[in-house]
Amino acid sequence: MTDPLPDPFADQPDWAPLPPRPIEIVPATGRVELRGRRVLVGLPGLGWRGDLRADERVVQGSRTYVPVIPEHEWYRAESEQVEVFAPLVPVERVWVETVGDRKGTGASPREPGIRLVSLDAPARRVPTPVFEADAVAGRRVVHVIESIEHRDLRAVTETYSGAEGDICVRVTSELEWYRWAWRGQAPTTLEVPVHLLWIE
Repeated sequence: MTDPLPDPFADQPDWAPLPPRPIEIVPATGRVELRGRRVLVGLPGLGWRGDLRADERVVQGSRTYVPVIPEHEWYRAESEQVEVFAPLVPVERVWVETVGDRKGTGASPREPGIRLVSLDAPARRVPTPVFEADAVAGRRVVHVIESIEHRDLRAVTETYSGAEGDICVRVTSELEWYRWAWRGQAPTTLEVPVHLLWIE
């Protein structure tokens, strides 16, 4: 009797939540709404800058541009109803974050080591379980409850042992995360067990 026992939790156990859908990166030149969307700007072969939000396209002469605002400024403008400076970036240098399909998420485990990507476009990001991350404070996270994804959240703490004995992270909405920076107003947080959280 040397055969190993079958793993009752192989594949996806019934009690474990499905991972959230991944972030897909698509060119802003396509037919995609831009106002308020997260975007990346850059050049193939050079690199990409994130934590930005877009406004609707602007046409000047024969060129199309996208007003791009640092995310903290976008939240401040929306919350406080103030004007902020938004540089115009040529549309071909802007890529939009969209929520992709669930297919392929969790299908293959993450392999340790360096992951090589193409420099032709921003890399697709697969959600990472918080319990696999080295650090989580300040990162964008997704809270999944019964297959419902709660996005636009930031982790406020690292992992810790909660009152009920669960390993938890405190999270807050991105609006409160950024308001904490510009007003110094401490955010309202929610304690979430790590098995329900993924880094976006």
